[in-house]
Order: sequence, then structure tokens, then C-alpha cells
Amino acid sequence: MKLTVNGTEHEVDIAPATPLLWVLRDVLGLTGAKYGCGIGQCGACTVHVDGVAERSCQIPVGDLWGAVTTIEGLGTPDAPHPVQAAWIEHQVAQCGYCQSGQIMTAAALLAEVPEPDEAAIADALWNNLCRCGTYPRIKTAVRSAAQKLKEG
Repeated sequence: MKLTVNGTEHEVDIAPATPLLWVLRDVLGLTGAKYGCGIGQCGACTVHVDGVAERSCQIPVGDLWGAVTTIEGLGTPDAPHPVQAAWIEHQVAQCGYCQSGQIMTAAALLAEVPEPDEAAIADALWNNLCRCGTYPRIKTAVRSAAQKLKEG
């Protein structure tokens, strides 16, 4: 079957029931999305499907409906996405395990709601879990990225 990931079309020979997360990690070698809970509750595996934040552990690759963007395709080291740049600027990550899911969720939020208020940020990120408790820095980084996107 064919799937488009980070702008590149891939042909994979894999059972349609295989979760997208396993295809990304084990077949394509894109390890940014993490396996967390395996039941779509923690957000560590979040990727974009047609620009919408989705839990890749819950999507059978045979049911995939659009192009996938992972944290590896969001920005580059030389040209990070504004959310990635804000994460670095505000030193958000501690252990880092949840960070790609947090960033992908925040980027999807800002694509849909360019100037989110505190409630919108909290609502978008409420089910992306961070065991290190970096939530205040995450919210600061999201506000900072929104401002930078607004400024162009």
C-alpha cells in the first residue's frame, strides 16, 4: 500500500491492521512519534493526518485517509517550525518523551486557531500527558509560537 509521509510517497508491504505508529517507526525509521500508552490516551504518538493532530497508535494503516506529517517533517534543524523554535527558546523539554506529541498537537492548534486564548491552549493540550510536569513552559511556548506566527 502507498502512503505519503512528510511529503514523500512510500510503498509499504504490511498488514492493513498494523497501527500507523509501527509503520512510521519500524518500517520507515521515523522514531519521533513515541509509543506511550498504546490506547490513544497519552498523546506521545501524535502526528498530523491532513493537518489534524491524530494518535498514530490508534490508526490502522489500511484506514489511513490522508498525508501524514511527523515531527521529522514539521521543520528542519536549520528552519524549525515556530513551535519547535519556541520549545527550544523556552527550554520546554525535560525527559523529552512526550515532546514530539506536544509539539504536533500545538502546531495543529495554531494552524486552526492562530491566536488561541488560554482556554483554547488548555483544551487542545489537555490529553497530551507530560510526566515531568512541563505544562507551564508548554503553554508559554505555544503563546510565543502564536506571536511569532502572527508577526510572520
